[in-house]
Amino acid sequence: MSAAAAGGGPGPWGQAPVAPPGGDPGAIERALGAVVPERYDAYENLLRALAQGQVWMLLWHGTPGSPDAQYGNMDIGGHGYAPAVTSAEQLAASGWARAHEVISGQEIAAALFRTRWGLWLNPHAPGGGVGVPWADLRRVAVGLDRLPAGPLRISEPRLNAPQFYGLLEQQAVQTRPLRSLRQAWVQPALGEAYLAVGLDLYDNSPPSVEAARALVQRAAQLAPEGLAVSTVAMADEFDPVAMWMRANARPFFDRDTQFGHPQGAAPYPPYGYSPQSAPGPQPWPQQPWPGYPGR
Repeated sequence: MSAAAAGGGPGPWGQAPVAPPGGDPGAIERALGAVVPERYDAYENLLRALAQGQVWMLLWHGTPGSPDAQYGNMDIGGHGYAPAVTSAEQLAASGWARAHEVISGQEIAAALFRTRWGLWLNPHAPGGGVGVPWADLRRVAVGLDRLPAGPLRISEPRLNAPQFYGLLEQQAVQTRPLRSLRQAWVQPALGEAYLAVGLDLYDNSPPSVEAARALVQRAAQLAPEGLAVSTVAMADEFDPVAMWMRANARPFFDRDTQFGHPQGAAPYPPYGYSPQSAPGPQPWPQQPWPGYPGR
């Protein structure tokens, strides 16, 4: 498939951002050549190279820096991707006749994941290239070490930890910004499995978030030996663990139910905001995560 054929029209995210070129395109190409199905370590190396390198974005319309500049788009299995190539040599090999733009991998990742669009590298290459879903672009933008490596296997926890849960629920009652707690057992593609605790807050100001995370950290001291515990903000509409919990996990602590407050009504003034300035409810889009693209 040629790059010209891959572009189905302008992407939905509007004007393309401009960033100065930098990085080593050779590193991305070397990592790309090593990606094969089920080799998650090789795919992780590709993400690392992308975070440190640059790509040549194919512009379907306009020129770099122009107000009407838009990237091309591809539809793969019902998911949107913006096509890109990994070097000037690959650009020439693709036969792309329209304009292009050189941008850092980290910046294009930050631009695309917020609209749930992925990045497809070298679609003209034999085999069709490799796609990076938006959830992995989020990791590139935020920091690969800060978010678990996908695809994630997420399920209900099966833990015998009465002291941990007892302290967690006891302190949850005393943490006024906390509406509810959910949980999930998360097995990353690379690394150890861990317990994720979803924090649903009446408001998401920094003091409220810090208070909720602190109570989980205190309770984690009574967790079974070797159990890793992490927190997930339920208000994060881009976090795949939060999306799974929203769709599949009932709260094991629910202040509204326990204390009889009307659904959605905060029993206390929000931390960090006056009642008039507190933010409203966050959206909860339930879109699927494409997962590992190299199959």
